Amino acid sequence: MKTLYVGNLPWSTTEERLAQVFSVHGPVKTCRIITDRETGRSRGFGFVEVDDPVAEGMVNALNNTNLDGRLIVVNEARPRQDRM
Repeated sequence: MKTLYVGNLPWSTTEERLAQVFSVHGPVKTCRIITDRETGRSRGFGFVEVDDPVAEGMVNALNNTNLDGRLIVVNEARPRQDRM
């Protein structure tokens, strides 16, 4: 399984909408939009987990495409860095 980073999301985008857009290009395992702890508002990025065989196709198909008025950035997520 691969995790894809999705950036530059409109604040109004829901996890359901994000899953809908990605599922056109293959099955989506999980989808989450990161929110601010204090306000609950979207931070403008999220992650989509997909099977390895479809991940590269999704990146190629969706990177720099328009989602609800904004050009989104899609690439393979990097491992999380440890916080100090």
